[in-house]
Amino acid sequence: MTDLKTVLVLCTGNACRSQMAEAILNHDLAGQVRALSAGTAPQPKVADGAIAALTEAGLPTDGLVPKDVSAVLDEAIDLVVTVCDNAKESCPIFPRPVPRMHLPFHDPLGEALESFIAVRDEIRSRLVPAVRDALGL
Repeated sequence: MTDLKTVLVLCTGNACRSQMAEAILNHDLAGQVRALSAGTAPQPKVADGAIAALTEAGLPTDGLVPKDVSAVLDEAIDLVVTVCDNAKESCPIFPRPVPRMHLPFHDPLGEALESFIAVRDEIRSRLVPAVRDALGL
């Protein structure tokens, strides 16, 4: 049994892309990765479109809530993935060196469900293999 690698997905609002990435990574890489998400300026709630897109794909949404990156700074993080340019620029310094990867995705906030579904599918097709490769899984 492999030790779980902890991946932090970081964006600005922690309401769309990073939340979908957290759910997808925890599902698709279950038993290998524990994904967390956070934001540099978190929104009050996860976007309804993100929840709907995850639910439509049969992915669990329990426990998804926006949180500030300061809430996860003490976690033993193995990889930080920034999914927006703003988060990349304002990514905090972690207590120990942490490998980083930048993989930006379109922000569907305020758009139709189809945009959330497109971003969800792009996260699944691009982010999951990139994380797998980065962590040597």
